[in-house]
Amino acid sequence: MTQQDIARMTGVSQATVSLVLNGRADADVRIAPETRDRVLQAIRSTGYVADPIARRLAARHNRIIGVFTYEPVFPTGTGDFYHPFLVGIEQCAEQLGCDLLLLTSAPVVDGRRRAFHEDNRLRLADGCVLLGRSLDHHELTRLVAEGLPFVSVGRREDAGGPVPYVGADYPAATAALVHRAVGVGHRRLAYVGQGDAPSGPDRRPAPESHADRFRGFNAAVAAAGATGRYEQTVDRSPADLLDALLDAGVTAAFVEEYADGAAIAGLARERGLAIPGDLSILALGDPTRPAPTDIDFSGFRIPRRQMGWQAVEVLTTLLEPTGRSEVQRLLSCEPVDGATLAPPAGSGRSVK
Repeated sequence: MTQQDIARMTGVSQATVSLVLNGRADADVRIAPETRDRVLQAIRSTGYVADPIARRLAARHNRIIGVFTYEPVFPTGTGDFYHPFLVGIEQCAEQLGCDLLLLTSAPVVDGRRRAFHEDNRLRLADGCVLLGRSLDHHELTRLVAEGLPFVSVGRREDAGGPVPYVGADYPAATAALVHRAVGVGHRRLAYVGQGDAPSGPDRRPAPESHADRFRGFNAAVAAAGATGRYEQTVDRSPADLLDALLDAGVTAAFVEEYADGAAIAGLARERGLAIPGDLSILALGDPTRPAPTDIDFSGFRIPRRQMGWQAVEVLTTLLEPTGRSEVQRLLSCEPVDGATLAPPAGSGRSVK
């Protein structure tokens, strides 16, 4: 069934059918109400569906939102971490009446995809949601320069222009956790993670999410007058990290990656140490890789579903401007009381 078929059935021109389908009026063409009703009735009775490519040419969008993932999102090791983001993206798209297109044609090389691989199909969608712990800065710069509508899930640095994003307020969440630890008597604290240090053979810059946590930790430690220590995790074993923490007299460790906290806590237990009696461990977010443990970590949760949902909201404001200019959003993280924060031994204080 085509627009020409609908036109023949109703005795009107194809242009009239197109105007009715798109709900638009033409300054030179007035469509009588009875004509419009006749065309709509024919569309309903035949089950006609407009060609999305043709509608895109007419209306400049086809209500298809692309989702590009820099890392695979379905392997067992990371599926649980990405799932809430995808749930939020799907729920918002459904509410808006949009379809999702998962862009997977670019191959995964060294654990990452390239948005501008020769097989990329970004332009099939009206706009794109970018999902990944670390996004390529050069590709972000190109996306901004070429004017492709996109929104990053996670805060990103400017790339030749503002980058639209919906991220988590890691500095505030980490700082609040530091103040909570200091409030129960901890004075020697350590940040355990990548922080803002580059890593990998190509010295890839640290993800903004890691650097933001590290920045919040340092600011809060300085404001509290406590002593802060930085333990880089790259190429170091849990045993090496635990030894370094104990040798430095650290009483509260803030772990960037949940799995690192689980490994350190498990090893400490094997050595006969009590968590949190001998060492408090606080998790700065949700697991990004498998971390089997029965420990209920104190820390905070990332608002992953809300980040996915609002990323689609921001993308729609870019596609159909309504005067709203808030295209960079930071969402609050949810504090988790947990059971791994306690006053340091001998302080006589209690956790509140």
